[in-house]
Amino acid sequence: MTEAALFEAFGGVRGMVETVVPGLLFVAIFTVNKDLHSSAIAALAVSLVLAAVRLVRKDTVKHAFSGVFGVAFGVVFAMMTGNAKDFYLPGMLYTLGLALAYLITTLAGVPLIGLMLGPVFKENLSWRTRNPGRKKAYAKASWAWGLILLAKCAILFPLYWWADTTQLGWVLIALKIPPFLLAVYLTWVFLVKAPPPIDVFAEMEAKEKAEQEAEERRRTERQTLDQAAGDLYGDVGPEAATEPPADRPRGRARHRR
Repeated sequence: MTEAALFEAFGGVRGMVETVVPGLLFVAIFTVNKDLHSSAIAALAVSLVLAAVRLVRKDTVKHAFSGVFGVAFGVVFAMMTGNAKDFYLPGMLYTLGLALAYLITTLAGVPLIGLMLGPVFKENLSWRTRNPGRKKAYAKASWAWGLILLAKCAILFPLYWWADTTQLGWVLIALKIPPFLLAVYLTWVFLVKAPPPIDVFAEMEAKEKAEQEAEERRRTERQTLDQAAGDLYGDVGPEAATEPPADRPRGRARHRR
């Protein structure tokens, strides 16, 4: 596993762009004209365009659509309250919930990072029972993600109450990428030292292939036995059918007497 592969698993450069651009456009426009409606519409429009580009290119739309839903919730919330700062609140609450999810799942013995990356590395949940070293690495990575996101929330939520919309927006944009890159890097550090993943997909394919080969051998053996039985019947059957029983000659002899 390379650091680049892990980075791509979390969305890569395009994922970061699709996460940052709508919020950046919102705060930039609001800084200039202080108009909530135009800022919100511009942010939602650009997120839709980014999702449409992925659809046209037939790329994975998970990150783009998560951005669309996040921006849409922010727009609706801000429009309902009339407070431009509320555009950021759904995303902040999501960050807080995600941080708690990382920590709680780790305490429960099923670290969220393992649940997310298990299918990516074709190991599914094999790390839970068959690869304790890898489970430990996933736990460390989940702790790192949870604590980093909690630190981010510790900065943003006080600003939500004390700062104005533009100050909160620019700080939030500044905190988009660096914590994410730090968390990805720490995840790579932990996983690169862990045992390699168990490829359960390869195991399933090998098991299926072995079962097919065993079934083919049984079928071949049955065909061989059937053919041998047919050949034996062909050699013995006609003689047995034409040879008279042992008691028939004596029976005819008594009849002649």
